Amino acid sequence: MNMESTEVTEQTIAELVRRFYENAAADERLKAIFDGAIHDWDHHHRVVENFWSRTLLNTDRYQGSPYPIHTRLPLQIEHFDIWLEYFRQTAREVLPGEAADRAIGRAEHMAESFKVGMFFDYSPASTTSCAKPGD
Repeated sequence: MNMESTEVTEQTIAELVRRFYENAAADERLKAIFDGAIHDWDHHHRVVENFWSRTLLNTDRYQGSPYPIHTRLPLQIEHFDIWLEYFRQTAREVLPGEAADRAIGRAEHMAESFKVGMFFDYSPASTTSCAKPGD
């Protein structure tokens, strides 16, 4: 993170997205999912950058919901915790403190919502995982 900057910009959002996917897509536990679903990384990065621009900067660059797309992927419940490990780490490295906390909170909320919607036997009260990279 640029320690002099306390402001989120489109540039920091682009860095967040690109650095996150660089790390997450290299993880063998997630690689096949990304390889099977993303055929144009530049386009995917732009869509996700638009999502985070809406979330962090209140722009109108992203419309819709990411949920339906994710329901079509061969995801297992543990993939969300792996994804969150990478996202938390990257957000803390790239974004200023308060923005990192907001982004992480949004990502955690999305992951929980997706798990509830996608996995019949999932109950948020049944998990205690808040894993961090290296745990």
